[in-house]
Amino acid sequence: MVKNIVTEDTKTGNKVSSGDTKTGNEVTEDTMTAGNEFKKVANKVALITIIQNVLLSVFKLLAGIFAHSNAMISDAIHSASDVFSTIVVIIGVKLASKDSDKEHPYGHERLECVAANILAMVLLFTGLEIGSKAIKDIFSGNYSNLKAPGVLALIAAIVSIVVKEIMYWYTRHYAKKIDSSALMADAWHHRSDALSSIGALIGISGAMLGYPVMDAVASLVIFVFIAKAAYDIFKDAMDKMVDHSCDTETEKEIYDLVLDNKEVLGIDLLQTRIFGNKIYVDVEIQVDGSYTLQKAHEIAEEVHKSIEHNFHKVKHVMVHVNPAK
Repeated sequence: MVKNIVTEDTKTGNKVSSGDTKTGNEVTEDTMTAGNEFKKVANKVALITIIQNVLLSVFKLLAGIFAHSNAMISDAIHSASDVFSTIVVIIGVKLASKDSDKEHPYGHERLECVAANILAMVLLFTGLEIGSKAIKDIFSGNYSNLKAPGVLALIAAIVSIVVKEIMYWYTRHYAKKIDSSALMADAWHHRSDALSSIGALIGISGAMLGYPVMDAVASLVIFVFIAKAAYDIFKDAMDKMVDHSCDTETEKEIYDLVLDNKEVLGIDLLQTRIFGNKIYVDVEIQVDGSYTLQKAHEIAEEVHKSIEHNFHKVKHVMVHVNPAK
């Protein structure tokens, strides 16, 4: 945990910054423990995801080929892209969990956001490939050449929906547990797969009932779901990369917590920003102007410790002390 406490001498008006009162060993140990847990959970989920995606992709591809379903082949390509996406997640999590160094004193958390953006791009380009082929089939007008898919494609769609929905909730659970944007992006990738398989199921069913064009329509619906998932992932990652502030509720909780300290007479400024999956806090508090510099520092120390203790995602706190007016 990084901490800076800035106090202002009420006699001279000079600002004084004090360093971290924790020992270096305590900070390193806490960081290493959190980082190891982060990597352990992410790698476990990623490995299970890769195995599941490979098996499911092969099954859907074979089903699409033998059952003459372009929608199922498109769905198989979508699932296959998840394998690459998960590898990107593993790399992103590994880089983001690296300890701070001289060149990166604030850590590497934003690298996970970079990984999430790569996932969004892969997802979008996969969707565009599927969508362009679907549009070509729909507007060709020659539906007689489109073969009605077989029962195997229908079975593959149902299996895919069930498996992908289970993987969505499984990955989402652990993404929330370690607060990983890249892992959450991977969870939504699973959900987009489940939704696209629903579209494939509807299209395949329609084609089997005598409307072959419905298979191509299903592929187009799959593209829409994929594009929406890509946009949501990209937006979330960008918010975390451009110092977006915390949500209003979190800021209100921090504000109320600081005022719970009886020595704090008011708050002049409270600013927060999201840095990867961590939070940075800057707060200016008012204290009695007659207090000594030592007393003001002790109050700032208490404020810092209370924020750190109650908000575990907070990585850096800057407390500035002003004399009450």
